[in-house]
Amino acid sequence: MVSAGAFKLTVEVRIVSMRVAGSVLSANGRPCAIVALAAARSALRCGGRAAIIVAAASVALAEPLRVETLPDALVRTYQGNPQLNAERARVRGVDEGVPQALSAYRPQLLATLTGGLQQVRVLFFDNTIQTATLHTWTIGFTVSQTLFNGFKTANTVRQSEAQVLSAREALRNTGQGVLLDAVTAYTNVIANQSLVEAQRINVTFLRETLGTTKKRLEGGDVTPTDVAQAEARLSRGLADLNAAEVGLAISQALYAQVIGAPPGRLVPPASIERLLPHTRAEAIAISRKEHPAIMASMYDIDVASLGTRIAESSLYPNVSVQGSVQRQWENDPTLTSKSHDIASLMGTANVPIYDGGLAASQIRQAKELAMQARIVLELVRSQTQTAVLGAWVTYEGAKVALSAAEAEVRAATIALSGVQKEAQAGQRTTLDVLNSQQDLTAARARLIGAQRDLVIASYALLGAVGRLDVKTLALNTPDYAPEVHYHQVRDAWHGLRTPSGQ
Repeated sequence: MVSAGAFKLTVEVRIVSMRVAGSVLSANGRPCAIVALAAARSALRCGGRAAIIVAAASVALAEPLRVETLPDALVRTYQGNPQLNAERARVRGVDEGVPQALSAYRPQLLATLTGGLQQVRVLFFDNTIQTATLHTWTIGFTVSQTLFNGFKTANTVRQSEAQVLSAREALRNTGQGVLLDAVTAYTNVIANQSLVEAQRINVTFLRETLGTTKKRLEGGDVTPTDVAQAEARLSRGLADLNAAEVGLAISQALYAQVIGAPPGRLVPPASIERLLPHTRAEAIAISRKEHPAIMASMYDIDVASLGTRIAESSLYPNVSVQGSVQRQWENDPTLTSKSHDIASLMGTANVPIYDGGLAASQIRQAKELAMQARIVLELVRSQTQTAVLGAWVTYEGAKVALSAAEAEVRAATIALSGVQKEAQAGQRTTLDVLNSQQDLTAARARLIGAQRDLVIASYALLGAVGRLDVKTLALNTPDYAPEVHYHQVRDAWHGLRTPSGQ
């Protein structure tokens, strides 16, 4: 488990980075050197965490930014992410398969109207000939109703309902992926802001070291080699700062892409450890019951099994009834009548005898597809279990890495302070000081990465067990309910507009 001290350190480090980064970068991304470097130098001279936080807080007042927490970012993502909205639209399209299947239970109504000219020449038995031009037209109305089709309609309805349930689970799985992408984008911005600030502090330290070394050269305490070493480290520090700023700009662009708005002043995320499974076995058990990929595969088995029954319906007889009424004008080619009124009620029964083997092949094909769906379910279960185990060990490893990185930063800070004092006493060289500062900067970078990895690993574990959703995270937004649209269209007999008015 992560200790309270670990989270305390995380908050302090990231508050420093966010507030200083917010004031150090101007609107065009270039450093406001006067304010930022003054705050950094003050923090370095004080040498303590409290001094760094106070200096950063004073700088933050110069340029206030919109405060945004991780739940705020997740809410924005859940409401407006294009990938998630596209998947919701796909589910609404799948919903329409149910009323389409139900339509086979209902009568089919057909009105017909035909008209035209017909030239007729009639030869009678007495060898007389009569010709005429008929202005023929017909109006009719037909009602057809299927009475029995081998249970095809009932099975098609059940198959469509299973497809809807599978699509909903696929939507839930997509939602988990999108939320995890948002968490990753959010923590990457915070981590890169912290890394940029750490590199700025490093550059400030190296500049001061270079200035001190030049003064000592003038006094004859060091050689030109020491100055060259300090200049080389400063150049490397500036290159590292530039790389960190490039990484920050990229992460901010990805943040805007995933979440839908540029990042403001981001607040370090709170721990979600209380939401995670307590043991590896519990995590695996939860995933087998709740993971949307497994649930979707189970519904896909139902879809494939019902496909077999639908194929078997072609072996049964089909019974239907049809009634029609017609009125025909000038439609008699014998020229013996002016019009006809026709009404009919016909029943039809079709019994399949042999279709060249088509139905048998379709049934065999459906059975193989059902077998494929069962195999895919076992594959998905195995992949999900592997993902859970990977997420579990990654999370546990991230906690260990965070503790080690904190210890490394503490030790590197003490070592740098000691080397500086020894250098002042002439027991250490400038290179020793530069190496010690480089070790501290690298340790801070590893700490920042460990903090980021722990947050992402915790959310990845929550997603691996199938619980990375609005309800579990208690986000302040209504949960999207696909059932609402389903019930709006399920029993619709007519209407071209969607429930949303399109």
